[in-house]
Amino acid sequence: MAASSLRADPIPVKVAVVVTFEVGADTGDRPGEFQFWAERERWPQKITVPGLDHPVLTDGNGVVGIVAGTTTRASNQIMALVLSGQFDFSKTYWVINGIAGVDPAVGSIGSAAWARYVIDGDVAYEIDSREGDPKWPYGIMAIGSSVPNTKPKTEGWEPAAMAYPLNPGLVAWAFGLTKAVAIPDTPEMASYRALYTGYPNAQKPPFVFLGETFGSCRYWHGRVMTQWAEDWTRMWTGEQGTFAMSDMEDQGFAAALTRLGTMGKVDFQRVLFLRTGSNYCMQPPGKDVSESLHFGYAGYIPSLEAAYRVGSKVAHELAGHWDRYRDSVPAP
Repeated sequence: MAASSLRADPIPVKVAVVVTFEVGADTGDRPGEFQFWAERERWPQKITVPGLDHPVLTDGNGVVGIVAGTTTRASNQIMALVLSGQFDFSKTYWVINGIAGVDPAVGSIGSAAWARYVIDGDVAYEIDSREGDPKWPYGIMAIGSSVPNTKPKTEGWEPAAMAYPLNPGLVAWAFGLTKAVAIPDTPEMASYRALYTGYPNAQKPPFVFLGETFGSCRYWHGRVMTQWAEDWTRMWTGEQGTFAMSDMEDQGFAAALTRLGTMGKVDFQRVLFLRTGSNYCMQPPGKDVSESLHFGYAGYIPSLEAAYRVGSKVAHELAGHWDRYRDSVPAP
């Protein structure tokens, strides 16, 4: 169906499925994050929204599929979407999903992690580690701090939020609903996992777990940077969070949706973040970091499959039992 504009009255949205990119067409070619959703949900309507690079797809019954773009474009396009006035997102559940680099300390490629926190990895002081204090683990510090792994002592230096806590009841409910979902494995993935000696979680077949999503517009990689993400996550969550997935958009999504929540446009207590491991965020023990960075995504297709299988189970439950979830957010 050709892209069209909506009627003047905003259409209520039950579930918004959000991804960051697609490769080529929405169906029938090499898939990006959107293709399995588009092919399997078969949303028949396309809706143009000013400010969005990709039409919004919908089933016409309250479920929409959104390609928000990567890096800072993601937050900008979410703002444009919600503020367009074409939809009513006041009761919407957001299932934000996509591929990521998984920390081998906690998960394996192909695995899926529901986040309890979204961590902002963009706002920081940075000194090239070759010029920093040799005793430092890396040259990244919180704004207002003079050494790594310390929060600023001067009030007002840091942004209002560096960690966005999600609704713990909703996250636990989503995890409980999906923790037994089967995720496909491949011999190629098994062979690559075997390189991560000393990391038992990295060597497991794909599984569903709880772990934090860490967003930074820079595509970083390596053992030292992974230590930074682990430390940064613990610091900004008061030791409550565990770094799991590296990505380039979730900090922007969280900032945009939080701000829209203060405007009464969305309910941030209805937001879920799901990331699936297409690759590891650091090199295998004893291997070269540059070679690892450019190795490719050993879990690319399985991670897309995991995002759909795990995410769609939640989306179908919410939309399919709307009378139950419209006014009452689920919890375990």
